Amino acid sequence: KTAKMPTLAVNRDDLFAHIGRTYDDVAFDELCFEFGVELDEITSEREEALKSSTSKLSKKQIEALDASVIYKIDVPANRYDLLCIEGLSRSLKIFLGDMDAPVYTKTAPDRMVTMTVQADATSTVRPYVVCAILRDVTFTPERYASFIDLQDQLHRNLCRQRTLVAIGTHDLDAVSGPFHYDARCPDDIEFVPLKSSDDTAGQAFTGRTLLQHYATHPDCKHLKPYVPIIQDSPLYPVVLDNEDTVMSLPPIINGDKSKITLGTTNVFVECTATDLTKANIVLDTVVTMFSEYCAQPYTVEPVRVDYVDSAGATTNSHVTPALPVRRVQAGVDFINSLIGINEPAANMIELCNKIQLGPASLVEDVGGKQMLEVSVPPTRSDILHPVDVAEDVGIAYGYNNIVKRVPATNTVGGEQPLNKLGDLLRDEIGRAGYTEVLTHGLCSIRDNFTALRRPVTAAVSLSNPANVEYEVVRTSLLPGLLKTLQHNKSASFASGFKIFEISDVVLPDDQNVITETIVGARNERRLCAVYAGPTSGFETIHGLVDRVLTLTEVAPESEYGANSTKGDEEKFRVAREGWCYTIRELDGANGQDADAGTYFPGRAAEILLTSPEGGERVRIGTFGILHPEVLGAFDVGYPASCLEINLEPLMQK
Repeated sequence: KTAKMPTLAVNRDDLFAHIGRTYDDVAFDELCFEFGVELDEITSEREEALKSSTSKLSKKQIEALDASVIYKIDVPANRYDLLCIEGLSRSLKIFLGDMDAPVYTKTAPDRMVTMTVQADATSTVRPYVVCAILRDVTFTPERYASFIDLQDQLHRNLCRQRTLVAIGTHDLDAVSGPFHYDARCPDDIEFVPLKSSDDTAGQAFTGRTLLQHYATHPDCKHLKPYVPIIQDSPLYPVVLDNEDTVMSLPPIINGDKSKITLGTTNVFVECTATDLTKANIVLDTVVTMFSEYCAQPYTVEPVRVDYVDSAGATTNSHVTPALPVRRVQAGVDFINSLIGINEPAANMIELCNKIQLGPASLVEDVGGKQMLEVSVPPTRSDILHPVDVAEDVGIAYGYNNIVKRVPATNTVGGEQPLNKLGDLLRDEIGRAGYTEVLTHGLCSIRDNFTALRRPVTAAVSLSNPANVEYEVVRTSLLPGLLKTLQHNKSASFASGFKIFEISDVVLPDDQNVITETIVGARNERRLCAVYAGPTSGFETIHGLVDRVLTLTEVAPESEYGANSTKGDEEKFRVAREGWCYTIRELDGANGQDADAGTYFPGRAAEILLTSPEGGERVRIGTFGILHPEVLGAFDVGYPASCLEINLEPLMQK
């Protein structure tokens, strides 16, 4: 399933009124491109109803719908400040130079409102809460609708359908502080929620009956998806006022007593969460977007959040919202190189003002390089790395202004030799009647060692595996092929079942260095093939060994080649000079060879390669008849033989 970018639907005339400019559709589309968003669709309520295949409206009802033009704008998934008309229009005005980026400030009230958190109780369900107050807000129907829509957009995106963060907004004048955040038994909670259906308006519920109602009532389908988030919890989170009245049951619904109306002037915002970082981002986004409607624009009243234990002792305390202004540095040369421009540092400082990263300044790092240091406002939580700064400088510079140049270096792409060898072998082995499989790179310790009758040795292991099947990174391809046989018992084995895989295993290696870093492990490209059928198929696998080495132009040693029935045909073999191979019985006596236990005694061999580089025989693989205990461990009911060979030594150095 392809993830979609968030889409903001805005009335065109309202958007242009916010921006203070008007455009035709083509010009606005170009502006969106320059700014880094996309005008996805131009439509209207009436047009949407006409296009809908599920609409049950009559022709007369459709004609009564609003025909005002609606722009549907795709915004980047990490630009939460663009999820409402206020944030989008403000950013466009700053980008166009029609206004300076606002400075968001926290007021200093005579007496700060507090939120007390019962930490021992809430830690079992939603441990965190952050709060803020917007004073002297003026709502209009359009502003109110945008206020609700922003919360819905955040819930769908950053809040992950309210599982990480849930936003609650309240009329501060309808309740009294100090406020409390607690978690209580569902049957002890008495709550009058916002109206969700005509037959329950003003009705009080317990926490348990309310969630049962939302899970079953046809008018509450919009709330049903959130019910499972807390339904099975022994305690339900609640936000209460000073009179112990439940203001909200997060993450489900707010209370009727503190509901927001067009006449609301003071708004109390609380965000309960399982992720404190995201909670702060959500709160900062909500208050920065709508503080422009306060009597003192872009001001927010903070709230002190106190965490107390069961004894009433304060264990933690902080003031929210955070509204942080961070300083991030990016090298001037790095920015120019990444974008493909040659802009003076002084010009970059001016460009930063267009993208809300000002004021910016120039500093030097310890190496004497020029660094652009930008100011990241609380609305830009997406700026995490110098690359993000470079991207925004590129947007401010204008992608259409970047001159196309011929690269200073010429490179020709090509397939890695090892990958090419693998692809050629896949074709040839497939022609020999084998079916290629692709198995998982993680497996259990049992499958990787014990089930193969091999001692448990070092392997790259996962510190927090999802389940027992994903404990280590495989050191052999064989377990994956045997599990493939295990899960294909219904297939016919009458004429033999032949499968193979060419892929990587990962082996511990304290000496392996990549980009000057000792990574502690290395990849090894291997070929593994299995034959299972009425007979063991040893001769079939043996034939595949010889075929693979013939294809890689490696000749058999004279003593081994003398056993061939091909006779004079061997004289015409194409072989690389100095390259040869032989096979030798695998010696499993006294447990000297760790791989020997996998095979039936006396029915296994090792493949020895001699190359011009080493001059000595080196084992590159093994093959043989699998031991009955190995087959039993993987529930394979037929005799089988296998081959596993390291392909890397076969490459020409």
